[in-house]
Amino acid sequence: MTTFARRAIPAAIHVTARTTIRATVCATLGLALAGLALPSLAAQTITVGHTTADTSHYSAGVDAFKERLEELSEGEFTVQEHAAGALGGERAMIEGLQIGTIDAVITSTGPLGNFVPETYVLDLPFLFTDYDNARCVLDGEIGQDLLDMMGNHDLVGLAWTENGFRHMTNSKRDVSAPEDAQGLKIRTMENKMHMAAFEELGVHPTPMAFPEVFTALQQGTVDGQENPISVILTSNLWEVQDYLSLTGHVYSPAIMLASPILWEGLSEEQQGWFLEAAQAGAAATREMVSRLETEGVEELREKGMTVVDDIDKSQFQAAVEPSYTVYTDEYGSEWLDRIRSSECSQ
Repeated sequence: MTTFARRAIPAAIHVTARTTIRATVCATLGLALAGLALPSLAAQTITVGHTTADTSHYSAGVDAFKERLEELSEGEFTVQEHAAGALGGERAMIEGLQIGTIDAVITSTGPLGNFVPETYVLDLPFLFTDYDNARCVLDGEIGQDLLDMMGNHDLVGLAWTENGFRHMTNSKRDVSAPEDAQGLKIRTMENKMHMAAFEELGVHPTPMAFPEVFTALQQGTVDGQENPISVILTSNLWEVQDYLSLTGHVYSPAIMLASPILWEGLSEEQQGWFLEAAQAGAAATREMVSRLETEGVEELREKGMTVVDDIDKSQFQAAVEPSYTVYTDEYGSEWLDRIRSSECSQ
């Protein structure tokens, strides 16, 4: 057997090796710690969902919210928009807020009453006379009290924004009086106030999530739908509807909601940023709604829709008045009385 002699390693080499190892360990540890610190330095992405197109008034609101939040937070937060129902219908998105899978949502009040029953009052037909009346109520004490109610239902109300006054469209005929609507199958939101009002007109209300509406109209599953001009135009509903009746039967607010899970993780200062950014988003949305309320009607005419504007709204108002009992019998008249007696409504 051959025996190999162990060669002695000079002391200097031992020192150099130990120094190299120590330096390597320190460098590796430093990189690891730096890597652990990176997430805290990166911007937190806030997901905001809605069901309308990325050219819509909701999208304009998200753009303004994003710009203001990123400015106030100096890049601490960034906003990612998910338009056109990419995160689901409005009801599904509200549920997502409650469990924290979505950070913020702009939604109509259509499904909101299923979560916060007090808001059903806003969906009563012909409750508001015009935009000034509606905005005054929602920007005042009544609107703030309703926003505060969201906290009782695992939601955070950031700001009231807007869809606008809702009008009827269909593919069958002119609708200028209540009897003209009888027998039509009209898509509505999943909202018992709206459905009750249409039933009083002899309409067959068909609740449906908004992302499904265009296809349903195209295939004739329903004859028509009802929405503000801003939605009708930016969602290209004129491609599958022939008649637009300017009934203005319901003022449709919208609301920006946040997840309580997100909210509870914010400092008081950060919460202030979100509230201010939501107000900026609401202002941008309202500005677009106001513009499209006039310009949009003309554009829809140009695109081939027959616009019925010679409408006696008092006939429609009288026809749907009995539907108010659906609300008052279950929830009383406190909120309704507050709105009607508000200085905004005088």
